[in-house]
Amino acid sequence: MCDDKSNMQAYAGVDVGSLATKSVVIVDGNIAGSSVIPTGVYPEKAGQEAMKIALASAGLEQNELRFIVATGYGRITAKYADKTVTEITCHAKGASYLRQAARTIIDMGGQDCKVIKLDREGNVDDFAMNDKCAAGTGRFLEVMANVFKVSLDELGPMALKAKSIVPISSTCTVFAESEVISLIARGEPPEDILKGIHQAISNRVSGMASRVNPEAEIFFSGGVAKNVGMKAALETALKSSVYVPDFDPQLVGALGAAVLAKSHGPKV
Repeated sequence: MCDDKSNMQAYAGVDVGSLATKSVVIVDGNIAGSSVIPTGVYPEKAGQEAMKIALASAGLEQNELRFIVATGYGRITAKYADKTVTEITCHAKGASYLRQAARTIIDMGGQDCKVIKLDREGNVDDFAMNDKCAAGTGRFLEVMANVFKVSLDELGPMALKAKSIVPISSTCTVFAESEVISLIARGEPPEDILKGIHQAISNRVSGMASRVNPEAEIFFSGGVAKNVGMKAALETALKSSVYVPDFDPQLVGALGAAVLAKSHGPKV
Protein backbone atom coordinates (compact mmCIF):
# COMPACT_ATOMS: atom_id res chain seq x y z
CA MET A 1 0.00 0.00 0.00
CA CYS A 2 1.33 3.39 -1.00
CA ASP A 3 0.36 6.17 1.46
CA ASP A 4 2.67 9.08 0.58
CA LYS A 5 2.09 9.86 -3.09
CA SER A 6 4.05 13.10 -3.29
CA ASN A 7 6.77 12.78 -5.93
CA MET A 8 5.80 9.12 -6.30
CA GLN A 9 7.18 7.24 -9.32
CA ALA A 10 4.83 4.39 -10.23
CA TYR A 11 5.17 2.05 -13.22
CA ALA A 12 3.38 -1.10 -14.38
CA GLY A 13 4.23 -4.17 -16.39
CA VAL A 14 1.65 -6.53 -17.90
CA ASP A 15 2.50 -10.01 -19.21
CA VAL A 16 -0.34 -11.41 -21.32
CA GLY A 17 0.46 -15.11 -21.53
CA SER A 18 -1.34 -17.92 -23.32
CA LEU A 19 -2.93 -19.27 -20.14
CA ALA A 20 -2.36 -16.60 -17.49
CA THR A 21 -2.05 -12.83 -17.48
CA LYS A 22 0.18 -11.21 -14.89
CA SER A 23 0.81 -7.65 -13.78
CA VAL A 24 3.35 -6.01 -11.47
CA VAL A 25 3.39 -2.43 -10.19
CA ILE A 26 6.65 -0.81 -9.11
CA VAL A 27 6.68 2.29 -6.92
CA ASP A 28 9.97 4.13 -6.36
CA GLY A 29 11.88 1.05 -7.54
CA ASN A 30 10.12 -1.42 -5.23
CA ILE A 31 7.45 -4.01 -5.97
CA ALA A 32 4.18 -2.55 -4.64
CA GLY A 33 1.48 -4.78 -6.15
CA SER A 34 0.92 -7.79 -8.39
CA SER A 35 -1.74 -10.10 -9.80
CA VAL A 36 -2.21 -13.34 -11.76
CA ILE A 37 -5.49 -14.13 -13.54
CA PRO A 38 -6.56 -16.53 -16.35
CA THR A 39 -6.15 -14.99 -19.81
CA GLY A 40 -9.31 -16.50 -21.28
CA VAL A 41 -10.45 -15.60 -24.80
CA TYR A 42 -10.15 -11.82 -24.42
CA PRO A 43 -6.46 -11.03 -23.80
CA GLU A 44 -6.92 -7.24 -23.92
CA LYS A 45 -9.55 -7.36 -21.16
CA ALA A 46 -7.39 -9.78 -19.16
CA GLY A 47 -4.46 -7.37 -19.31
CA GLN A 48 -6.56 -4.45 -18.15
CA GLU A 49 -8.11 -6.50 -15.34
CA ALA A 50 -4.76 -7.86 -14.15
CA MET A 51 -3.32 -4.34 -14.03
CA LYS A 52 -6.41 -3.07 -12.21
CA ILE A 53 -6.00 -5.75 -9.52
CA ALA A 54 -2.26 -5.08 -9.19
CA LEU A 55 -2.92 -1.35 -8.86
CA ALA A 56 -5.58 -1.97 -6.21
CA SER A 57 -3.12 -4.04 -4.18
CA ALA A 58 -0.68 -1.11 -4.40
CA GLY A 59 -3.37 1.41 -3.46
CA LEU A 60 -3.09 3.24 -6.79
CA GLU A 61 -5.17 4.31 -9.77
CA GLN A 62 -4.10 3.87 -13.40
CA ASN A 63 -3.80 7.64 -13.92
CA GLU A 64 -1.03 7.67 -11.29
CA LEU A 65 1.21 5.48 -13.45
CA ARG A 66 4.01 7.17 -15.35
CA PHE A 67 4.50 4.42 -17.94
CA ILE A 68 3.11 0.97 -18.81
CA VAL A 69 4.94 -1.80 -20.71
CA ALA A 70 3.16 -4.91 -22.01
CA THR A 71 4.77 -8.20 -22.95
CA GLY A 72 3.77 -11.81 -23.67
CA TYR A 73 2.08 -13.38 -26.65
CA GLY A 74 -0.96 -11.12 -26.22
CA ARG A 75 0.99 -7.86 -26.00
CA ILE A 76 -0.28 -6.80 -29.42
CA THR A 77 -3.75 -6.38 -27.89
CA ALA A 78 -2.48 -4.08 -25.13
CA LYS A 79 -3.76 -0.74 -26.43
CA TYR A 80 -3.59 0.59 -22.85
CA ALA A 81 0.22 0.20 -22.80
CA ASP A 82 2.71 2.90 -23.72
CA LYS A 83 5.14 0.35 -25.19
CA THR A 84 5.34 -3.37 -25.96
CA VAL A 85 8.50 -5.44 -25.45
CA THR A 86 9.30 -9.11 -26.17
CA GLU A 87 9.02 -11.56 -23.30
CA ILE A 88 12.68 -12.60 -23.76
CA THR A 89 13.86 -9.09 -22.85
CA CYS A 90 11.33 -8.76 -20.03
CA HIS A 91 12.31 -12.06 -18.41
CA ALA A 92 15.96 -10.98 -18.53
CA LYS A 93 15.17 -7.70 -16.75
CA GLY A 94 12.90 -9.37 -14.21
CA ALA A 95 15.41 -12.07 -13.33
CA SER A 96 18.24 -9.54 -13.01
CA TYR A 97 16.09 -7.39 -10.71
CA LEU A 98 15.51 -10.36 -8.39
CA ARG A 99 18.93 -11.99 -8.71
CA GLN A 100 21.80 -9.94 -10.07
CA ALA A 101 24.01 -13.04 -10.25
CA ALA A 102 21.67 -14.79 -12.72
CA ARG A 103 23.41 -15.75 -15.98
CA THR A 104 20.98 -18.29 -17.44
CA ILE A 105 17.19 -18.24 -17.21
CA ILE A 106 14.98 -21.28 -17.74
CA ASP A 107 11.42 -20.04 -18.18
CA MET A 108 8.75 -22.74 -18.34
CA GLY A 109 5.31 -21.30 -19.02
CA GLY A 110 1.93 -22.61 -20.03
CA GLN A 111 2.65 -23.18 -23.72
CA ASP A 112 6.37 -22.62 -24.28
CA CYS A 113 9.79 -23.02 -22.73
CA LYS A 114 12.68 -20.57 -23.07
CA VAL A 115 16.36 -20.70 -22.13
CA ILE A 116 17.91 -17.24 -21.99
CA LYS A 117 21.60 -16.51 -21.51
CA LEU A 118 22.52 -13.17 -19.94
CA ASP A 119 25.67 -11.09 -20.05
CA ARG A 120 27.27 -9.54 -16.95
CA GLU A 121 24.96 -6.53 -17.20
CA GLY A 122 21.83 -8.68 -17.28
CA ASN A 123 21.16 -8.16 -20.98
CA VAL A 124 20.14 -10.96 -23.37
CA ASP A 125 23.20 -12.62 -24.89
CA ASP A 126 21.50 -15.62 -26.55
CA PHE A 127 18.32 -17.67 -26.25
CA ALA A 128 16.62 -20.86 -27.37
CA MET A 129 12.86 -21.37 -27.42
CA ASN A 130 10.42 -24.24 -27.75
CA ASP A 131 7.02 -22.87 -28.77
CA LYS A 132 5.93 -25.50 -31.30
CA CYS A 133 5.32 -28.37 -28.90
CA ALA A 134 3.72 -28.65 -25.46
CA ALA A 135 6.54 -30.87 -24.16
CA GLY A 136 8.39 -29.13 -21.34
CA THR A 137 5.53 -26.74 -20.58
CA GLY A 138 2.79 -26.27 -18.03
CA ARG A 139 0.29 -27.69 -20.49
CA PHE A 140 2.19 -31.01 -20.60
CA LEU A 141 2.15 -31.25 -16.80
CA GLU A 142 -1.51 -30.27 -16.72
CA VAL A 143 -2.32 -33.23 -18.96
CA MET A 144 -0.30 -35.55 -16.69
CA ALA A 145 -2.08 -34.23 -13.59
CA ASN A 146 -5.40 -35.05 -15.24
CA VAL A 147 -4.22 -38.59 -15.97
CA PHE A 148 -3.30 -39.12 -12.31
CA LYS A 149 -6.42 -37.29 -11.06
CA VAL A 150 -4.33 -34.96 -8.89
CA SER A 151 -3.74 -31.21 -8.82
CA LEU A 152 -0.73 -29.60 -10.49
CA ASP A 153 0.62 -28.71 -7.04
CA GLU A 154 0.80 -32.40 -6.10
CA LEU A 155 2.95 -33.53 -9.06
CA GLY A 156 6.32 -32.28 -7.79
CA PRO A 157 6.05 -33.61 -4.22
CA MET A 158 4.85 -36.97 -5.56
CA ALA A 159 7.84 -37.22 -7.91
CA LEU A 160 10.22 -36.54 -5.02
CA LYS A 161 8.79 -39.55 -3.17
CA ALA A 162 9.76 -41.97 -5.97
CA LYS A 163 11.86 -44.98 -5.01
CA SER A 164 12.96 -45.58 -8.61
CA ILE A 165 12.44 -44.06 -12.06
CA VAL A 166 10.10 -45.40 -14.72
CA PRO A 167 11.50 -43.94 -17.97
CA ILE A 168 9.11 -42.19 -20.35
CA SER A 169 10.15 -42.71 -23.95
CA SER A 170 7.98 -40.01 -25.52
CA THR A 171 7.89 -36.29 -24.78
CA CYS A 172 5.05 -35.70 -27.22
CA THR A 173 2.05 -34.84 -25.06
CA VAL A 174 -0.37 -37.12 -26.91
CA PHE A 175 1.93 -40.14 -27.03
CA ALA A 176 3.23 -39.58 -23.49
CA GLU A 177 -0.33 -39.52 -22.16
CA SER A 178 -1.03 -42.91 -23.77
CA GLU A 179 2.26 -44.28 -22.50
CA VAL A 180 1.55 -43.15 -18.94
CA ILE A 181 -1.94 -44.66 -19.01
CA SER A 182 -0.37 -47.98 -20.09
CA LEU A 183 2.23 -47.78 -17.28
CA ILE A 184 -0.51 -47.15 -14.70
CA ALA A 185 -2.46 -50.14 -16.03
CA ARG A 186 0.72 -52.22 -15.71
CA GLY A 187 0.85 -51.39 -12.01
CA GLU A 188 3.86 -49.08 -11.93
CA PRO A 189 3.88 -46.80 -8.86
CA PRO A 190 2.53 -43.32 -9.70
CA GLU A 191 5.47 -41.63 -7.96
CA ASP A 192 8.00 -43.55 -10.07
CA ILE A 193 6.14 -42.71 -13.29
CA LEU A 194 6.03 -39.04 -12.32
CA LYS A 195 9.75 -39.07 -11.62
CA GLY A 196 10.23 -40.40 -15.14
CA ILE A 197 8.00 -37.66 -16.55
CA HIS A 198 9.98 -34.94 -14.79
CA GLN A 199 13.23 -36.51 -15.92
CA ALA A 200 12.06 -36.65 -19.55
CA ILE A 201 11.10 -32.97 -19.49
CA SER A 202 14.33 -31.88 -17.80
CA ASN A 203 16.43 -33.85 -20.30
CA ARG A 204 14.63 -32.10 -23.14
CA VAL A 205 15.18 -28.68 -21.54
CA SER A 206 18.82 -29.54 -20.88
CA GLY A 207 19.28 -30.33 -24.56
CA MET A 208 17.75 -27.00 -25.49
CA ALA A 209 19.93 -25.21 -22.92
CA SER A 210 23.08 -26.70 -24.45
CA ARG A 211 22.41 -24.60 -27.57
CA VAL A 212 23.13 -21.41 -25.64
CA ASN A 213 26.08 -22.74 -23.59
CA PRO A 214 24.46 -22.04 -20.19
CA GLU A 215 26.40 -20.59 -17.27
CA ALA A 216 25.69 -20.60 -13.55
CA GLU A 217 23.80 -19.08 -11.86
CA ILE A 218 20.70 -20.70 -13.34
CA PHE A 219 17.44 -18.89 -12.58
CA PHE A 220 14.14 -20.79 -12.89
CA SER A 221 11.05 -18.75 -13.77
CA GLY A 222 7.50 -19.34 -15.01
CA GLY A 223 4.61 -21.15 -13.39
CA VAL A 224 6.38 -24.52 -13.63
CA ALA A 225 9.17 -23.17 -11.39
CA LYS A 226 6.79 -23.72 -8.46
CA ASN A 227 7.12 -27.47 -9.07
CA VAL A 228 9.76 -28.78 -6.62
CA GLY A 229 10.09 -32.01 -8.59
CA MET A 230 10.95 -30.11 -11.76
CA LYS A 231 13.58 -28.04 -9.95
CA ALA A 232 15.22 -31.23 -8.66
CA ALA A 233 15.05 -32.88 -12.10
CA LEU A 234 16.63 -29.85 -13.79
CA GLU A 235 19.46 -29.79 -11.24
CA THR A 236 20.20 -33.43 -12.05
CA ALA A 237 20.03 -32.92 -15.82
CA LEU A 238 22.06 -29.69 -15.83
CA LYS A 239 24.47 -30.84 -13.11
CA SER A 240 24.06 -27.45 -11.47
CA SER A 241 22.04 -25.82 -8.72
CA VAL A 242 18.89 -24.01 -9.89
CA TYR A 243 17.63 -20.87 -8.16
CA VAL A 244 13.89 -20.27 -7.71
CA PRO A 245 13.02 -16.79 -6.38
CA ASP A 246 10.92 -16.28 -3.26
CA PHE A 247 8.90 -13.79 -5.33
CA ASP A 248 6.29 -15.61 -7.44
CA PRO A 249 8.33 -16.99 -10.41
CA GLN A 250 5.25 -16.72 -12.62
CA LEU A 251 5.49 -12.93 -12.33
CA VAL A 252 9.08 -12.52 -13.57
CA GLY A 253 8.06 -11.40 -17.08
CA ALA A 254 5.57 -8.84 -15.77
CA LEU A 255 8.18 -7.62 -13.27
CA GLY A 256 10.69 -7.16 -16.08
CA ALA A 257 8.11 -5.20 -18.04
CA ALA A 258 7.61 -2.91 -15.03
CA VAL A 259 11.37 -2.46 -14.68
CA LEU A 260 11.56 -1.48 -18.35
CA ALA A 261 8.63 0.91 -17.87
CA LYS A 262 10.65 2.62 -15.15
CA SER A 263 13.59 3.03 -17.51
CA HIS A 264 11.38 4.95 -19.96
CA GLY A 265 10.44 7.53 -17.35
CA PRO A 266 7.27 9.64 -17.38
CA LYS A 267 4.98 9.93 -20.39
CA VAL A 268 5.78 12.76 -22.75
